Amino acid sequence: MQEMVIYGVSFDLVGKQPIVLLKTADGNKFLPIWIGHPEAAAILMKLQGAATPRPLTHDLFSETLSQLDAQVTKVCVTELRDSTFFATITIQQDGGEIEVDSRPSDAIALAVRAEAPIFADDRVLEESAIEFEGEEVNEEEIVDEFRRFLDQVTPEEFASELAEEQAEPDDEEELSDLEPESEEDDQD
Repeated sequence: MQEMVIYGVSFDLVGKQPIVLLKTADGNKFLPIWIGHPEAAAILMKLQGAATPRPLTHDLFSETLSQLDAQVTKVCVTELRDSTFFATITIQQDGGEIEVDSRPSDAIALAVRAEAPIFADDRVLEESAIEFEGEEVNEEEIVDEFRRFLDQVTPEEFASELAEEQAEPDDEEELSDLEPESEEDDQD
């Protein structure tokens, strides 16, 4: 398990779908996760310190936990299955901990509010992270390269490219695969 930080929230220009980009806290691996528009707004609003006249869903849940004397202690992106990321939220109350199944976007939105650490399972990073090698990483270059990539790809293309790469592994390249989080089907 590796600790992650939120590197940014962006949009893929082809599909107009928001993406949260997580970065390993102690490295140069980046994990892009496609998320829904409401979750992107919830993450961005909290990161930017914006206030709303009424609580949003994540604010409501965070306040409910606080009223119950419970707190989010960590969130973890635990699995990638069928092009969908899965996560857990660890909640502590009365000295005990429980793990709650979650979409990564909701878990991240809560982590931002609770100032809780975000983790990703090593297998998820092996399967889906982009790694930039070298001791010094030019962040502007990474962002530019990532945006150029997003300008030309859709989540569906990711899934088909991944299937092709898994069918015919290329031993010469050591690039990590990327997978979009398929939240459109999960949204209410």
